[in-house]
Amino acid sequence: MSVTEGDKAPSFDMPASSGRRVSLAGFKGRPFVLYFYPKADTPGCTKEACAFQEALPQLGHIGIEVVGVSKDKMSAIEKFAAKYDLKFPLASNEDGTVVEAYGAWVEKSMYGRKYMGIDRSTFLIDAAGRIARIWRGVKVPGHAKAVMDAASALARS
Repeated sequence: MSVTEGDKAPSFDMPASSGRRVSLAGFKGRPFVLYFYPKADTPGCTKEACAFQEALPQLGHIGIEVVGVSKDKMSAIEKFAAKYDLKFPLASNEDGTVVEAYGAWVEKSMYGRKYMGIDRSTFLIDAAGRIARIWRGVKVPGHAKAVMDAASALARS
């Protein structure tokens, strides 16, 4: 299953870092960024999380919150969030239902070996709970800025 721009965002309710919970219902009436990353505390995921952390003040200024999601256990996520002092929630979706609902669980290939994993992808969800913008197969450099630009345009509309 895969979602497209304009679709209603699939519902979710997950435990998140610092004892929080994040849910689609909890963001009702507020736009936010939901991004999926393969594994806590790996180089690409660390760069991406730190880039979103850096963008938080500007995103907060336009009323956009950020949530990161992986299939990691909460203990690994808590360690990752603490190590880099990440202020936004990182959610754990160990059973993969949310990852799959957003179409971020995909076949990958490394050194000729095929396996299933999380596609680094980002979803900008509007105040009505619809998917305003999707980035799949994300390359980290410049991504947080691209998301911020799209979020700014959404906030102005």
